[in-house]
Amino acid sequence: MTKGVVHTMTTPTGPGDDRLDPSLSAIMSERHQLINLGYRLLGSLAEAEDVVQETYARWYAMSPQQRAGIASPGGWLTTVASRLCLDLLGSARARRERYVGPWIPEPLPGGTEWISGAGGDSTADPADRVTLDESVNMAFLVVLESMTPAQRVTFILHDVFRYSFAEVAEIVGRSPAACRQLASSARRRVRASGSHVTPAAQRADIVRRFKQAWEAKDIEALIGLLAPDATATGDGGGIVPASLHPVQGAEQVACFFAERARAVPEVTVLECTVNGRPGLMARLEDVTVSVLAFDVAGDRIMRIWAVLNPDKLRPWRAD
Repeated sequence: MTKGVVHTMTTPTGPGDDRLDPSLSAIMSERHQLINLGYRLLGSLAEAEDVVQETYARWYAMSPQQRAGIASPGGWLTTVASRLCLDLLGSARARRERYVGPWIPEPLPGGTEWISGAGGDSTADPADRVTLDESVNMAFLVVLESMTPAQRVTFILHDVFRYSFAEVAEIVGRSPAACRQLASSARRRVRASGSHVTPAAQRADIVRRFKQAWEAKDIEALIGLLAPDATATGDGGGIVPASLHPVQGAEQVACFFAERARAVPEVTVLECTVNGRPGLMARLEDVTVSVLAFDVAGDRIMRIWAVLNPDKLRPWRAD
C-alpha cells in the first residue's frame, strides 16, 4: 500500500509578509509539512494542530542567538514535532483503552486536499493544507493504529516522508538498524491488513449503490454489496449512541443499516470524499451527524467505518 505514496513536500505560504521578515516566512513555510506529518502520526487533526502550535512555541521560546545557531530550522521543527507526536502516541494508547467503544481516526473532507480549520475554504492559509494521498485513507490509518508509537513514527517518517534511517534514528532515539527493523515490522502489518486497491470509479459506484440501498432499506441489495465477512465499526466516543462492538457479517451489517434508516427516517445521506476516497455523510437538520468511510475490494464492501463522535466531525460542520 505504501508504494506510490508521495513525499509531502514543504511549500511556501506565498508572497506577502516575507518582505518584512524573510526568516519568519521560511519558518512558517514549514507549517504545511508539520500539519501533514502530525495528522498521519496521530490520526487526529485537532491533536496535530496542537503539536504544531507547541512546536512553534518552543522555537520562539529560544533566543534569537539560539535560533540563528540552528543550521536547519525545518529539520529542527520536524524533529520537535515528531518527538511530541511520539510522546502523545504513548499517552494516547492509555487514553484509548478508556475510550467508550472503538476509536476511529478523525475523517477529513475534501477531494484532493483539505485546509485545517477551514472546511476547505480556499482563502485560508495554504500552509494549513492536509494533502490527501494513500497515506491518509482510512484503511491505512486504521492499520497505523495497531502499531507501536516507535513503529508508527519510524514508518511514516521513512516510508511516507522519505527521511533516511539515520535521520529517523536521531528523531526517535534509536539506532538506524533498530529503525530499519521497526519500519520492516510496520510494513508487514500493512501487508497483513489485506488492504485493497480498487479503481476510484468502481469504489464510487459501489458506495453510491450502498447509499441507494440504505435509503431504500433494501436488505437484500445491501447484502449483495457486502462481502460475506464484512464489518462495520462505529465511533460515538460515548457522546452519541453507537455500537460498542463492530458489527460482523453481511447480513448483520445490512440489517443494522436498514434498521438505522428506519429509526431516523429524516436523515439525509450525501455522497462525499472521506480521506481522499468515496464515502458518505449523514445529515440531520443540516448538521453532519455521521461520516462513513469504506474499504472496497472489487465489487464488494469489506469494511465500513462510521464516525459519529461530534468532536471528530468539526471540519464537516463548517458550512
